[in-house]
Amino acid sequence: MNHRRPALRFRAWHSLLPALVLLAAALPAGAETLARIASPREVLTVTLESQHEGRLAYRVERNGEPVIAASRLGFLLGDGRLERNLELVGQSRRSFDETWEQPWGERRLTRNRYNELRASFAEKASGGRSAGRRFDVVFRVYDDGVGFRYEFPEQPATDQVRIRQELTEFAVARPATAWWIPAFEWNREEYLYSRTALSEVGVAQTPITLRTDRGLHLSIHEAALVDYAGMNLAQGDGGVLRAALTPGDDSGPAVVRATPFATPWRTIQVGERAGDLAESSLILNLNEPNRLGDVSWFKPAKYVGVWWSLHLETETWGTGPKHGATTANTKRYIDFAADNGFRGVLVEGWNPGWDGDWFANGWNFDFTRPVPGFDLEWLAQYAAGKGVHLVGHHETACAVSHYERQLPAALDLYARHGVDVVKTGYVCDAGDIQRQDREGGPVVREWHEGQWMSNHHLRVVEEAAKRRIAVNPHEPIKDTGLRRTWPNWVSREGARGMEFNAWAQPPNPPDHEATLAFTRMLAGPMDFTPGIVSLKGRGGQQIESTLAKQLALYVVIYSPIQMVADLPEHYAEHPDAFRFIQDVAVDWEESRVLNGEVGDYVTFARKQRGGEEWFLGSVGDEQARTLQVPLSFLDPGRRYRAEIYRDGERAHWKDAPFEFVRETREVRSTDTLPLRLAAGGGQAIRFVPL
Repeated sequence: MNHRRPALRFRAWHSLLPALVLLAAALPAGAETLARIASPREVLTVTLESQHEGRLAYRVERNGEPVIAASRLGFLLGDGRLERNLELVGQSRRSFDETWEQPWGERRLTRNRYNELRASFAEKASGGRSAGRRFDVVFRVYDDGVGFRYEFPEQPATDQVRIRQELTEFAVARPATAWWIPAFEWNREEYLYSRTALSEVGVAQTPITLRTDRGLHLSIHEAALVDYAGMNLAQGDGGVLRAALTPGDDSGPAVVRATPFATPWRTIQVGERAGDLAESSLILNLNEPNRLGDVSWFKPAKYVGVWWSLHLETETWGTGPKHGATTANTKRYIDFAADNGFRGVLVEGWNPGWDGDWFANGWNFDFTRPVPGFDLEWLAQYAAGKGVHLVGHHETACAVSHYERQLPAALDLYARHGVDVVKTGYVCDAGDIQRQDREGGPVVREWHEGQWMSNHHLRVVEEAAKRRIAVNPHEPIKDTGLRRTWPNWVSREGARGMEFNAWAQPPNPPDHEATLAFTRMLAGPMDFTPGIVSLKGRGGQQIESTLAKQLALYVVIYSPIQMVADLPEHYAEHPDAFRFIQDVAVDWEESRVLNGEVGDYVTFARKQRGGEEWFLGSVGDEQARTLQVPLSFLDPGRRYRAEIYRDGERAHWKDAPFEFVRETREVRSTDTLPLRLAAGGGQAIRFVPL
């Protein structure tokens, strides 16, 4: 949930420059190879080297061709650099192969197959320092990517590590085009993606997506971000991207950890097609297995709610004559959900604190009681009687310590009333998270992706899990696959979502979703809130989409909780389109990318989990095009009824967005189906076995 907001005070990333402006040195001719390891099918190879003065570097090749050239490893610590005079004191290898089952997800079964290299290093005594600081570098090499991290064992010389910056590099070996959003800017992750030469990237958030001049696709990101600062990437010389850790508060380093500990995995996904990146499970596989056990209490589902009307300003978060969170209005949404098979009803503005300037003062929020006029107990009982659950909402306005003090009681309130999903929010300018370690003490400012907020999000997820509540944060920390370990962390925002189409200038352009599919969505599920069939925002602002595209987004933009985001009365005006939204699944047996180019178009096919139906979603950009799609993903020898929702012949997002056709035809796996996408258009198909 977002508003237009003024550019309040925020700390610029320029304060990081002393740690980021590092000397780039070419690999000396006398570099020593320390170890080499290949992926299971020998597609990718990682080489670990010792450079001049005992500095470490790694290289990645794909089928013998360089992907990542020699790239430095190391740290700037509170007591100096950890990068020179390093000697290899041990190494080990192992192979691993398992297939594990997701409790929910883009696919039910995931194969986790890699070869691992662990290399142990110690500093030589020099400059008055005695030898002793030790750490390991661990590489896991898959056929579709590489993950590596640093591990600091328990050791007498170092019981606490204070990390100012990582010296980790990614020296992309070929000229490349990059799709990226800026880091350390006020609007967090909510920017349109820039498409530039790699050499024109400034300081970028991850994941960043690259396509080399030879057509190879790469994505650089991280996995298992736990008790650590989020990693961004700063431009260096010659295509070198350097880690730029998100700062802590103004008083200290980016990360403080007691030994033993491990950093998050630094990840490089590699594929011939853009679709290979979207089909990769590398990020999930680098996370630890499920710690929660049975989470069958979380039900992937669609939900409706008091939300879009707030962005249209026809209703308000605050109390008053247009207040949206009333008992009567919520009952209306519960009835709408029950009548159409939707499980959840989100209500924003239900609790005290929204009156006045909540953006400036989140310390007024009370998460333990509703406002007068919102009968939480009665509504929860009424919803339960109709097979519907309320979806909770906790907007903090970044008064995060204030929220944490109320968190147990707030979650207890929800648990008593059957609220099993909560949407949290952290609306404020980047760098303005408010941390107060003791009541009445000083308030310090943190970043949304700093170490303290990394720990905060896990505190929320763990407290929610104790009460069988799932969490969907907005203005979140980035997704790094932790949903594998804590599968009640089901979705999040973390990009420019549908609400920008209500009020932003510019709104999301036609290529936005075809870009997200190969950038933000590589990190994990997004609560994009699709389905605005009215195609109008505040004051009649036009959404740059056709009607058919709004349907296709339910398949293209993955989330196990999908909002049916428009107003009930708008769905009544488009019953043919609404039928697909009623029918489309949200949990999948398997998912495939049938075609796609970053920012141009993409087509997904997904098979319903626990069923035999397939669903297809295809979206494009500002150019009309026709795609020929083989239906070989369907079961051989079986007939299907294809229920097609497509752009009409004259459809165009600007002057004919409602030109729309619903039709059926019989198809088999041997057929090829033409998909015509209008400018700003899309197509959605349900395949029903006959």
